[in-house]
Amino acid sequence: MIRLLALIAGLFALTACTSTNDLRNPPVDLGDFRLSHRVVVAPNLTKGPMSREATVEEWEAAMLGAIGERFDRYDGDKLYHFGISVEGYVLAQPGIPIVLNPKSILIFNVTVWDDAAGKKLNEEPEQITVFESLSGETLLSSGLTQSKEQQLQNLSRNAAKQIQNYLVRMKREKGWFGGANGETGEDATAETAELAVEDAAAPPAE
Repeated sequence: MIRLLALIAGLFALTACTSTNDLRNPPVDLGDFRLSHRVVVAPNLTKGPMSREATVEEWEAAMLGAIGERFDRYDGDKLYHFGISVEGYVLAQPGIPIVLNPKSILIFNVTVWDDAAGKKLNEEPEQITVFESLSGETLLSSGLTQSKEQQLQNLSRNAAKQIQNYLVRMKREKGWFGGANGETGEDATAETAELAVEDAAAPPAE
């Protein structure tokens, strides 16, 4: 029981730490998935407290770059589209007292479209919150060690990784991308744990 509680606590602790270093490895299985159109908008972009300024255009460019970097590796038999809306962000800035330990955060919505069916796979947008990757540079505050451009890239890459994790989960649970609908609880738990451990074990991407 103690070991199980420790494992669960460890997995919860890992959820805030996302590594994108898996880009060096073959992509995880997404069945027949191939990304076609990807649209990033930010009509309601909100800057959080104690944040650097980033424009709509900067977020759109950073997100499109990270999505292409991760998902253009897939060459499945069916086309899918992403609609992404960047909702809010905090880019930690220099000059904030270290005791506050400011972190960079991104909140966005994603909708996935099936091209052949001409409809959304998720009727309601999936809202995802991502944090900056934990590294020597971000341990205290990335505002002290990273430029705005580095922070944008870091968060956008983590966003793309979390979209991938969402697609993997939907493939397993809902049968997206030709996946088997409804794996057993043990299979689902093992896969979730594997993704979390992979995120934590990989060194930060350069």
